[in-house]
Amino acid sequence: MQCSHVPPCPGAADTDHEAARVVATHPEQGWSLLCNGVVTFDDTGELLPDGRAVAAKAVAGLALAGRAGATVGIRQTAIGGRTH
Repeated sequence: MQCSHVPPCPGAADTDHEAARVVATHPEQGWSLLCNGVVTFDDTGELLPDGRAVAAKAVAGLALAGRAGATVGIRQTAIGGRTH
C-alpha cells in the first residue's frame, strides 16, 4: 500500500509505523487497518503487510493481575459462600 497523506505516514517497516492513519476500522471485531498496510488489534498485537505477526505488548495492569493476591480490574463476588 502506498500512503497518499501529506506528509506521508510512516511505512510498515518504520519503528513508528503505528502512527499511520486508520483507513478501515472494525471495532466489533477488534481490528483496524492502517494506511501503511499494518493491521492493529485491540490487544496491541499487529499483522504486518509481509505476513509477520507482532505479539501483543504487555500492559502494566495485566502484569499486576498475575501476582499473588492482586485484583487489579477484577471484581470479586461471593457466590454460595465462595469468593470468585
